[in-house]
Amino acid sequence: MTDRSMDNFGNPEPTWAEKIGVGHVLLAIALVLYPLIASDFFLTQIGAFSLIYGMLALSLMMLAGYGGMISLAQITTAGVAAYAVAIFGSNNTGVLGFGWPWEITVIVAVLFAAIVSALIGWVSVRTTGIYTIMITLAVATAMFYFAQQNYSIFNGHSGFSGIRAPEFWGVYWRNPVPFYYLCLGVATLAYLAVLYGRKTTFGLTLQATRDNPRRMRAIGYDVTAHKVFAWFLAGVIAGFAGVLLVWFNGRISPGTIGVGAAINVLIIAVIGGIRHPIGPFIGAVVVTLMQTFAIDLVGAARFNTLIGVVFLLIVFVSPDGILGLWTRFGPRLSQESLRSGP
Repeated sequence: MTDRSMDNFGNPEPTWAEKIGVGHVLLAIALVLYPLIASDFFLTQIGAFSLIYGMLALSLMMLAGYGGMISLAQITTAGVAAYAVAIFGSNNTGVLGFGWPWEITVIVAVLFAAIVSALIGWVSVRTTGIYTIMITLAVATAMFYFAQQNYSIFNGHSGFSGIRAPEFWGVYWRNPVPFYYLCLGVATLAYLAVLYGRKTTFGLTLQATRDNPRRMRAIGYDVTAHKVFAWFLAGVIAGFAGVLLVWFNGRISPGTIGVGAAINVLIIAVIGGIRHPIGPFIGAVVVTLMQTFAIDLVGAARFNTLIGVVFLLIVFVSPDGILGLWTRFGPRLSQESLRSGP
């Protein structure tokens, strides 16, 4: 039996499994094996779609959970990337479509999204609370109407269609199984980046800025610069989500970036747990399942009401979302089961 290495304080260093966490390992195995049991519908309409919107909500969670900045413009940022893919790549509408290689198109699209996100942040970080929400809501609304009424760049109400995912290594990446794994890979990288980033100097400084911006200014930190850079990084995550979203739908139009979609991203983040990186993905799965099957339960006219009721119940019972419910009731249930015995 080999001895475990010790840290500088004489304590045993955690193993790789302890560092990663058993829950992460089990979740990774389940997600990798998911295509073996899921149909094409569940792979794309549930699995891939949840991962995409989970990334969008993750970008919001990064801003709100670590920076204290609630944004309703994350779908707008993703929309910038999606429109960039249609404009610089190829589409079948006869409007623009420069036909650039997909590798360059993706880089440019994500960069555009990150820059736009930083600009939105530069405007909104000078406010706090409800004012930040209202500014980002105004940006999302303005972008929706601008895209709807502009035909020379955004092709107006119709938007762009005929946008294909790339084909390389002999694989067409919009096919159900490859596209699911593509979304899973990108979402995993975004999730790990956020987990790593929260423990870096920048991440700790951002959280300290959230808690006491006046003190951070007093000791010499540029609070505005830190917040704007957080918006830039959140824009990178939302930009990749926008690229995947336009490949998923094969089209982009103003309806994709409407105010309803912007609010859905917030609902997803809050339902899952807006202070935890895994929360947005949990919320995305819950909301996607409700949006997909609620029509069968309550009808097309009332399924949004059902989502709203679930949202309100979770917020009232646990402001920290589903993860908060688990933290609150999970240990208690485990203790009760141990007391009752087999």
